[in-house]
Amino acid sequence: MVTLAKFLADSVWPQALEPRASERVRCESLERAVAAGGYVCRKGEPVEYWVGVIEGLVKISSVSPEGKAVTFTGVRAGGWFGEGSLLRPDPWRYDAVALRDSRVALVPRATFDWLLDSSIGFNRFLLGQLNERLAQFIAMVEYDRLLDPDARVARCLAALFNPRLYPGSSRELMISQEELGYLSGVSRQRVNQALQRLGEIRLLRVDYGKVTVLDLEGLKAFEG
Repeated sequence: MVTLAKFLADSVWPQALEPRASERVRCESLERAVAAGGYVCRKGEPVEYWVGVIEGLVKISSVSPEGKAVTFTGVRAGGWFGEGSLLRPDPWRYDAVALRDSRVALVPRATFDWLLDSSIGFNRFLLGQLNERLAQFIAMVEYDRLLDPDARVARCLAALFNPRLYPGSSRELMISQEELGYLSGVSRQRVNQALQRLGEIRLLRVDYGKVTVLDLEGLKAFEG
């Protein structure tokens, strides 16, 4: 099992910190276990932490007062989210829900703000992170409106292998068809068809509960 200390040590951004800053992050960060279906954070609550996913899979979504739901993205192990929310005085504008039993790292707001004020390396990392998220969401709007379900599944998977948001990740991802359906906004049955097609053209390989990407650039460019 990956410990909190190892997770922090293996993340990209702490490697840009001075030893004193790294030690403060290590001492002040917390770990929380979240059961499948549980909330990592809830829309409307105060933003108190920057969140990293140590283990599991987290869905970032929102539900309107009328009950209409939209999924923005998924965050797999190794990813961080919430930096944009911490840069604003507003509460969380979305829900983060564990799709399976997960463990998350929590960097307190005070620690995050201190890093902003004291570390050039941390600020450079955040600029890259925010820029990558912006590009991801622009692409998501595009494929949600223009592409068919097969392409939406392909692009959703490609986003989960983004090397900047999930550095050092392997080309394998433990994910069920149901989980992929939640993230891509496609029914489980339609996900199954999409995976079969993507497998036939050698963009990925599907095993029980696992997807292995064979051609990441092909997934990114797939249009149906």
